[in-house]
Amino acid sequence: MVSIDVHNAYVDFPIFDAKTRSMKKKVLGKVGGKIGTETKVPIIEALHDVSLQLREGDRVGLVGHNGAGKSTLLRLLSGIYEPTRGSARISGKIAPVFDLGIGMDPEISGMENIIIRGLFLGMTAKQMEARVDDIAEFTELGDYLQMPLRTYSTGMRVRLALGVVTSIDPEILILDEGIGAVDAAFLNKAKDRLKDLVKRSGILVFASHSDEFLFELCDSAIWMDEGHVKQRGSLREVLTGYKGRDPFENMSKETLERFGIEPEPVATTNGGQG
Repeated sequence: MVSIDVHNAYVDFPIFDAKTRSMKKKVLGKVGGKIGTETKVPIIEALHDVSLQLREGDRVGLVGHNGAGKSTLLRLLSGIYEPTRGSARISGKIAPVFDLGIGMDPEISGMENIIIRGLFLGMTAKQMEARVDDIAEFTELGDYLQMPLRTYSTGMRVRLALGVVTSIDPEILILDEGIGAVDAAFLNKAKDRLKDLVKRSGILVFASHSDEFLFELCDSAIWMDEGHVKQRGSLREVLTGYKGRDPFENMSKETLERFGIEPEPVATTNGGQG
């Protein structure tokens, strides 16, 4: 059974030879959380007492400002980081998608990179070979697939990476928003494939700054702040608490109808003004 169980998890990073406060702040900005001073060695407490349980069918959006701990949590859920304290138990084949360029070699062809990137995401070479034609059609790269990746523009690399990522069959999909440098028409096509990818996955955890994209893929959310879970609930409730306004208030009627949501206001969950 596909599942994620995290109980009272902490992720700490000791910073050795951190001689200046500016260095501590630089590291803090990359991993989130806060700086601990209880020990002689500076500690970045990237995650603080995080507990969550996810089951098959869960589609969870992850929100929070840069440095809030979102990326660290994604890496914990992917098995890349182990909790310093507490526990994290993940059952199922995980496909972590943090950087679209990871697992791709600039010196080999796009076609060869399709296979290598697929292997990185947990697929077999045979499975990826069966997907080559579909990926080629989606990317619209044509003869460029036979050329080294270093000859590609940034947009072409993103197309190839998206083609591979959206072709896999994960049980647990851990997705960090990294889509850009492509034209609007192709991005819309990519979103359609991402929706299909989410449907094929058992569990989705998706970190994004795009309200509309979150509503396309998720039905609940977690708000991360300084390394801990500040709020969890429906996507609309959490986004209202996080942003201090109803996320639907500036969306068009057509967009709301596409999401199947009535545009009634919801009360904020972070208290009234005193």
